Amino acid sequence: MTAQLDRPAAMPPSHARQPSWQGRWWYRRRHLLGLLGLLAATATLYLWNLTASGYANTFYAAAVQAGTKDWTAWFFGSLDSENFITVDKPPASLWVMGLSARLFGFSSFGLLLPQALMGVASVATVYAAVKRVANPTAGLLAGFALASVPAAALMFDFDNPDALLVLLMTLGGYFVVRSLQTTAGRRAAMWLALAGVALGFAFLTKMLQGLLVLPAFGLTYLVAGQAQLRSRLVHLMGAFAALVVAAGWWVVTVQLWPVSARPYIGGSTDNTVMDLVLGYNGFGRIFGNTGGGGMEAPAGMSAGAAGSSFGGSTGLDRLFGSEMGIQISWLIPAALVALVFGSIARGRAPRTDLLRASLILWGGWFLVTALIFSYMSGTIHPYYTVALAPALAGMIGTGGYALWVRRESIWGRAGMAAMMISAGTWSWVLLHRNADWLPALKWILLAGTVVAAVMIMLAGRYKKLAAAALILGAVAGLGGGASYAIATTTNAHSGSIPTAGPTGAVSDGGMGGMGGGMPTSGMPTSGMPDGALPAGAADGAATDSALPDGAVPDGAGADGVAAYVGAAAAGATADAAGLPTGLGTGDGGMPSMPSMGGGMGGETNEELTTLLESTTTRWSVAVNGSMSAAGYELSSDTAVMAIGGWSGDPAPSLDEFIEYVSNHEVTYYVSGGMGGGMARGGMGGDTESTSSQIQEWVEANFTATTVGGATVYDLSSYAG
Repeated sequence: MTAQLDRPAAMPPSHARQPSWQGRWWYRRRHLLGLLGLLAATATLYLWNLTASGYANTFYAAAVQAGTKDWTAWFFGSLDSENFITVDKPPASLWVMGLSARLFGFSSFGLLLPQALMGVASVATVYAAVKRVANPTAGLLAGFALASVPAAALMFDFDNPDALLVLLMTLGGYFVVRSLQTTAGRRAAMWLALAGVALGFAFLTKMLQGLLVLPAFGLTYLVAGQAQLRSRLVHLMGAFAALVVAAGWWVVTVQLWPVSARPYIGGSTDNTVMDLVLGYNGFGRIFGNTGGGGMEAPAGMSAGAAGSSFGGSTGLDRLFGSEMGIQISWLIPAALVALVFGSIARGRAPRTDLLRASLILWGGWFLVTALIFSYMSGTIHPYYTVALAPALAGMIGTGGYALWVRRESIWGRAGMAAMMISAGTWSWVLLHRNADWLPALKWILLAGTVVAAVMIMLAGRYKKLAAAALILGAVAGLGGGASYAIATTTNAHSGSIPTAGPTGAVSDGGMGGMGGGMPTSGMPTSGMPDGALPAGAADGAATDSALPDGAVPDGAGADGVAAYVGAAAAGATADAAGLPTGLGTGDGGMPSMPSMGGGMGGETNEELTTLLESTTTRWSVAVNGSMSAAGYELSSDTAVMAIGGWSGDPAPSLDEFIEYVSNHEVTYYVSGGMGGGMARGGMGGDTESTSSQIQEWVEANFTATTVGGATVYDLSSYAG
């Protein structure tokens, strides 16, 4: 059965080819060239403009920089080399980027190179997984489908953890496929255990999001594994044990490590990883009540509205809306058609049929993750949807092949035609949302898919039309997403909430890929290392938003962001900005914004940079929030204390900060800041944050001076 599935249906049986070795040699050479072309095209896409975004997300870039200076910081994922606090994610992705930066030097290239290479590896892995159950042509289709997803093009050129997450989950899927192909119990258990290891490290990359594929993986092997049911259950238990070990060793190490000798676990309320797992990075993301480092909804606003500010309203249409639609939805209609039609086409196949098992794997991955993304009430950003890209590619490749082998029947041809029409129609809709960008493209692609669909329907009578229809349908069907993927890699992106697509791609109240971000015009940029800022930032080009999670309510859109920024800079209240009250410090005001002197998104001024570079203490400066701290770290190449971390963590306490100052471990304090400046009690909570307490103490005991537009306090003279 496997040998038949691995052979293209259009090729005659091996005994009909004379001589057979020549046919096999040509067949393998042709598809090897196809694979090399796929990988070369993907590498070109992801590497061509790699350094245009500078340090991209300065939050993670600062942590990578810290890891190049101190191995303890590298191991824990510390934001600073003196190990005050970690980032709000586990450190696996920082390990990879940190090693690259140590090897090639800390720069935009050294930082982002592994991200691009992981993108190429993900495409190759999808190709290999689909090829094993179908044929090389189906693998190529799946690989090109993954490479054409705009969210993938974005994340594989960015320093967020999602690049490694996607690779590890895709490797897990490949290992499951391998486990389905062997009748030897030990080999099947080995491949399944490797899938568990891959998901364990996915957990160490982005915690519970890395485990969303687990139900699909387990169900696939349980249904279609070659072994007896009892053996399959034992194999699954072994794989789960491998997952626990791969994910748990770091968690246990952190738990056993003396608290005084490690950094505070950013995002947690009690300095433990498990609080981060179950709260801020776990169930809080799904249900909206973080229980950790996140923010609760203000009075009068639902948890879903506050937590989903940048993902659109919850519901089945969320993935197709203005915020997420252009990131991921290009191939969703075609993939669903492939899943349904392909599954029906394999209806009478044996239980262990590899094509149907593959559809269960990729389809289950997509359905579970898509439903959670659609209805989760906690913080979600459009780029999270990159986790769906391998599943969509697998569904397209596997489902399309299941229909191709049935092309002699009206059902097979109708299924392929439906895939083409759905891809072309939805691409037209998405391209029409940004009607001023290449306005003719949507019509060309729609016409191409319609013509290809007609050709495939006529292939029952005219056999030679089938291959031409397949090529035309694939090119036109993937063309819309591919055009946005190319546009994504040619633009610079920065901040914590990047979005894919050309300028102005997100409309109808969305945040915008390049046009809806934080304004940078007028921000001083001198003092940053070469390549640290995205291309065009110094000239006032808008970049992706770096606003904190939940800063702007759902539906506020680009205009709401502008109102938020303008009102905050002017010291206005939320009412004056036209936004719900309670978005700030507990009194209805706006969160404090960093001064123009530096900190926001990595910008700082030369005068302040020089001042920080002259310090000799453990930390050169203490600032409110991780975003501000990251900017100062990158510009001055010194350790910076991020008071409150990313999300208002209770670190340090006022007494601890006073002790640091008394011991002359920190030289300066800069007021303002971004990230961690809000009260732990939530947006508009009643509890005064530790950062507010520290700022009040500093203002009461030290004299403020202005350094290049920043309000600076010299703490070195404190006598206790």
